[in-house]
Amino acid sequence: MCRRPESKAGKMIAIPGNIHICTDCMQKSFDTMNNNNINYNDLLSNLPPNVSMIDLSSLQNQIPPKQRVKKKKEEETQKPQKEFSLKDVPPPHKLKAMLDEFVIGQEKAKKVMSVAVYNHYKRVFSAKEDGIEIEKSNMLMIGPTGSGKTYLVQTLARLLDVPLALTDATSLTEAGYIGDDIESVVSKLLAAADNDVERAEHGIIFIDEIDKIAKKKNTNQRDVSGEAVQQGMLKLLEGSNIEVPVGANSKNAMVPLTTVNTRNILFICGGAFPDLSDIIKERLNKKSSMGFQADLKDKFDSEPNLMSKVTMDDLRAFGKIPEFLGRLPIVFTLEALTEDAMVQILKEPRNAILKQYTKLLAMDEVKLTFSEGALHAIAKLAMERHTGARALRAIIEEFMLDIMFEIPKDDSIGEVIITKEYIEHTGGPQIMLRGQEVPRLGVQ
Repeated sequence: MCRRPESKAGKMIAIPGNIHICTDCMQKSFDTMNNNNINYNDLLSNLPPNVSMIDLSSLQNQIPPKQRVKKKKEEETQKPQKEFSLKDVPPPHKLKAMLDEFVIGQEKAKKVMSVAVYNHYKRVFSAKEDGIEIEKSNMLMIGPTGSGKTYLVQTLARLLDVPLALTDATSLTEAGYIGDDIESVVSKLLAAADNDVERAEHGIIFIDEIDKIAKKKNTNQRDVSGEAVQQGMLKLLEGSNIEVPVGANSKNAMVPLTTVNTRNILFICGGAFPDLSDIIKERLNKKSSMGFQADLKDKFDSEPNLMSKVTMDDLRAFGKIPEFLGRLPIVFTLEALTEDAMVQILKEPRNAILKQYTKLLAMDEVKLTFSEGALHAIAKLAMERHTGARALRAIIEEFMLDIMFEIPKDDSIGEVIITKEYIEHTGGPQIMLRGQEVPRLGVQ
C-alpha cells in the first residue's frame, strides 16, 4: 500500500487478494476509521464475498525477532512451598548455636533474639481455645554502626526460612506526603513471600534507621517523617488488617490491593541512636556533685558500652513517643566491637572475609595466608575508622587491590603471605614461587 519494501517497512501482514500491508499503514487505517465515525456494520455487509476481515491476533506473531523480548526460562520443577509450622522453628539454644557460626560476639543480643523469635512462633501456633492470648514480642535493637544489627536479622531469617523484608524508616512519611506510606513496609514483605499472603503473615519485618523518625525538637515546622510516622506505625506493630498494594510501593488505581493481617508478623526495629549516649550520660551525671568522694562529671566519657544502661525514659527524651515504645517490649543493645572481636570477625565466621579472599585466589591456584600480626594491624586500622565491621572489608579491599591485579600475570606464584609490615606500609607481602621454598619479597 505504501510502496515500501519489506526491508524498510518491517514485517508485513498478508491479507486475501495478494495485498500486503505494513503495521504503520494498518495503524493509519484504524486511526482514520476511528476519527471518521464509520459504521462498521455497513462496512462488513458491503465486503466482497472472497475477502474476510483481518485476524488481529496474528499481529502478535508479526513482531520482528530482533524486537522480541527474550524471557527467562521458567524453572520446570518449582519446589512446592511446604507449610510452615512450629516444628520448623529450632529451640533457642539451637538457634543461638546456628547464629554463632555466622555472627561473632554479641552474646546477649543473640540470646534475646533466639528466645523472642521462639516465643513469637509459639504464640502464632498456640491454641486459642483456653482463652489465653500471648502478646507479641516485637524487638528494638540499639547498637553502634557496623555492630551487626542488619546481619543478625538477615541470618535469622535465612536460618528459619521465613520471608524477610528489610526496609528503611528514613523513606517513610505521613500519608498524603511524597515518600513511602507506612503500608509499603508490609508490601515489601508480601513481595518477599512471592505474593503469598499466608506465608507473609508468618514473616519478619526489619525496620532499620528507626532512630531517624524521632520527634523534632523544633515544633514550628511540620513533622511529616517523625512523630506522625510513629503514630501511623502503632496499629501496624500491634496487629491489624492492612490494605496493601500487590507488586508496588504506593496505592493507585492501576494496582490491585490485598488485605494482610500484621497480628502474626514479627517486627524488629533497629537503629544506631547516635545522640542517645549524651542523654544517658546526662541522666547518670545527675548524681555527680562537687566535693570530696563525689562522682566526676567525665566518669562515663570513656565507657565503651554506655548504651547498655539505656532506659525507656532515655528513649522518650530522644524523641520516641510512649505508645510506640510500649509496642516494642523487648529492648536490647549490641556491644561496640573490640580489636580482638574484629580479628575474630576476619577469620572465624562461616562467611568470613578472609575465607572469601582465600577462595578467590584459590581459583587462580594461589594460596593466600594472613599472618597474625597482619590481622591485628587490620583490626587496629578498622578501630580508628569508627564504622564497625564495615571498615574491615574496605581496608582489605585496599590492600588486596595490587595483589589481585598482579597475580594473574605470573603463573609461577604459588603462595602469598600478607605480613604486618605490608599493612603498616613498612614492607611488602611475601611471595612464594611454585616448587621453591625461598620467599621472594613482593614489590609494593
